[in-house]
Amino acid sequence: MSADKLATIVAEKLAATTGKPKPDITCPENLAAKVGTTTRCKLTAKDGSTLGVTVKVTSVEGDQINFDIKADETASSAAN
Repeated sequence: MSADKLATIVAEKLAATTGKPKPDITCPENLAAKVGTTTRCKLTAKDGSTLGVTVKVTSVEGDQINFDIKADETASSAAN
């Protein structure tokens, strides 16, 4: 899955979970369709603070990649 598509899906899933607008997500690399593969994406809030998001592939069914998303507990503060 391309990094751009992954970022879009992660943003949509986080928005659905939190009930808030889609966050700004960037992912540095494509996600391989292999169970156990992980990558780190970054959520940037409106105030400029960032939060790491871990994406881990849980299953692959044909072209469908299923994954878990776990946001870090604490955000880094915005750069001044």
